[in-house]
Amino acid sequence: MQSQQEHVMRGLSTQEVEERRARGLGCVPPPITGRSYLRIFRENVFNVINVILFSIALALVLLGQYLDALISVGVISFNMVISLFQEIRAKQALDHIALVTRPKATVVRDGAEQQLEPEKLVVGDLLVIHPGDQIVVDGPVVGTGRLEVDESLLTGESNLITKHEGDMLYSGTFCVIGSAFYRAEKVGIHSIAGNLTAKARVYREMYTPLQNEINLVIRILLFIALFLELLLFAASIVSFIPIVETVRMAMVIIGIVPNGLFLCISMAYALGAVRIAGKGALVQKFNAIESLSHVDILCLDKTGTLTTNKLEVASLYSYGVDKIELSTQLGSYIAHTSSHNATSEAISIACHETPIHDLNVYQEIPFSSARKWSALVIDSPTMRGVYVLGAPDVLRPFLASGSELGNELAVETGRGLRVLLFAYYPEPVQFQQQADEARLPQGLLPVGTISLRDTLRPEASETLKQFIALGVQVKIISGDHPRTVAALATQVGLETQSKTVTGSEIDALDDTQFAQLVEETTIFGRITPGQKERIIQALRNHQYYVAMIGDGVNDVLSLKQANLGIAMQSGSQATRGVADLILLQDSFAALPLAVQEGQRIRNGMQDILKLFLARVASMTLLLISIAFIGSFPFQPRQTSLLTLLTVGIPALALAYWARPGRATSESLLRTLARFVLPVAITICLVAIGVYLAVLIPASLKLPPPGNPYREGALPLAQTALTIFLVSCGLVLLLFVEPLTRARPGQQGKYSNWWPSLLVSGLFICLLIILATPPLRALFNLQALNATAYLIITGAVLLWSALLWLIWHFHLFERMFQGAGV
Repeated sequence: MQSQQEHVMRGLSTQEVEERRARGLGCVPPPITGRSYLRIFRENVFNVINVILFSIALALVLLGQYLDALISVGVISFNMVISLFQEIRAKQALDHIALVTRPKATVVRDGAEQQLEPEKLVVGDLLVIHPGDQIVVDGPVVGTGRLEVDESLLTGESNLITKHEGDMLYSGTFCVIGSAFYRAEKVGIHSIAGNLTAKARVYREMYTPLQNEINLVIRILLFIALFLELLLFAASIVSFIPIVETVRMAMVIIGIVPNGLFLCISMAYALGAVRIAGKGALVQKFNAIESLSHVDILCLDKTGTLTTNKLEVASLYSYGVDKIELSTQLGSYIAHTSSHNATSEAISIACHETPIHDLNVYQEIPFSSARKWSALVIDSPTMRGVYVLGAPDVLRPFLASGSELGNELAVETGRGLRVLLFAYYPEPVQFQQQADEARLPQGLLPVGTISLRDTLRPEASETLKQFIALGVQVKIISGDHPRTVAALATQVGLETQSKTVTGSEIDALDDTQFAQLVEETTIFGRITPGQKERIIQALRNHQYYVAMIGDGVNDVLSLKQANLGIAMQSGSQATRGVADLILLQDSFAALPLAVQEGQRIRNGMQDILKLFLARVASMTLLLISIAFIGSFPFQPRQTSLLTLLTVGIPALALAYWARPGRATSESLLRTLARFVLPVAITICLVAIGVYLAVLIPASLKLPPPGNPYREGALPLAQTALTIFLVSCGLVLLLFVEPLTRARPGQQGKYSNWWPSLLVSGLFICLLIILATPPLRALFNLQALNATAYLIITGAVLLWSALLWLIWHFHLFERMFQGAGV
């Protein structure tokens, strides 16, 4: 029998390992939860609008219009570079974190211990586990070893679990106390942690409300553009329009889809990521920061997320001795114990001033979660007897007759604190141990109680208070006992009467009852990973925008289900892989700053959208209106100049200038409609007048051109229209960013000269282009006479005055009063 045991403890031989791997018993790792470089590239490059634009650009290249093609796709290419850079940067940072925190396995093969990657293990391997090691496969304890295991990353419960021979160990958990051998039974994807990770293998695509509204607008515009393209195709056949001109017109029409808007979104997100990068947060998903500004329910795991997996002494209560003496005895007791855990570390820190060293310790009974106490037999002049530290309910039967503990225990336990009783027996009698069991002597005298609480992460309480002040509901979802979670909720500032529920209670509810309970409840205890996921899904079904913060494998499913997933850096690799935002150094301090950045992005994008959609709506109305005249308003290079000067450069400036602040409750689309429609209608009406005022006289004076699309009156009218629209776009920027603006969240206004300087600079650029023949030719602009410039100047002044009157006297709102606009 002993020979067989020795053979088992030698582990597998190299030949046995290869045989098992050949039989399919090797480790199949869970799929990667994050995106690959190829997927990042594909999603940023090959979307619908990009494909259409590049296809038209390719057609221009085939027709020899190289410059038109280059100018037309330049903006979208820049957008792709920005997006790719940010997301690849985030992936590299996450891969580095994963590499640094990657666990190793100590396996016994051929009678010798080896350090291996978990992927190299096979079923039947014998592994060694020591304090601080992560358990990397599922399997039973082998031999006489005994362990205290922290399963919080897997279950959410913070209590240590004792493991003996035959007890199962699970991957993703940690050994805290003791050492043992265990055998690999389930490896890789077949383990519990691997199975949970496998469920997160599909990379989620979660859009923010702002992105959804932008996508809706773009889909509508794309539909309009495709409809106009079909009309153009039909017209080119009926009217015998040359194919080169048809393709150029097609490029102008597809230009009403605001591809530069994607660049502005990317730039706004990139600026937010850069601003927050040095504040302790890593943006993995581009929209994560803006997403945070929409959150109205914040769900948090307790163990390892709100807490640091450490304890602190909340209070000491003494019996018959003063607190200084109690502190001295406790500090001395902890200083002489051999096992160290979170409890002993907390007591050591609290009682570090007066411990007595060099005590004569005759015997030690180390702490065990099975017996729930530890003891020292001491025989010294300053401390003499059997000193015991443990759970009050376990020690109470051994107390001397007449020992009164008062109501302190009930009060502290009722607050959800962890209470230990410190007692002693006057004589240093030795324990009689049998089969790892020891019996306490009768007649223990209470010395004092120690109340312990979980240590909150720095800034966690203040951060949650800020979220609550913003109207965000906070819910704590944990695998721990609800009373413990409730005590922590009180620490972080949640209402003391918050509703509490357990996992067993919600399992009995139907979907309707479950949804109502989840909405009303703040504290969830004894919750499984599947129940966490169901809670998040129920909240989202009620149209809440939900963020989830977690760290363990048990949080992976709920992080995936949330609108915004936030992970701690010290959490599991699977958790970091599915999260949108990573809190570096496990610090909550970055969250309030991230909320401000999200507000900044959202406010900036609203101003940017106003510019883009005003340009798009104006161009669309002009394309349709001038088509009735039997003409075409623009050439591709002219629209590129229009986009660059009126929305391209200004939009980047607006993203940079944007300020944080609460957005109005009014729908974004309604806000945009009230801005865009007056601008587009007035520009279209005045622009048609400018177009005709230049086209008609030029048609009467100039001889019939050989190529009407490149010569004669049409290019002159297109040039005048382009200059007018650029000028209106620059003036519009001053309406969006006026000289004085209200301070967000404060009284009074501040001066805002930067937009005026930008408009002046861009107008000077336009004048330089008009005055320089090569630059004018680059953008297909013609030299105009003084009369044309006077018409353009008068039209710009007329349009500006008209728009000011409409907004100042709310003429648009009055006209559509009751129509919901």
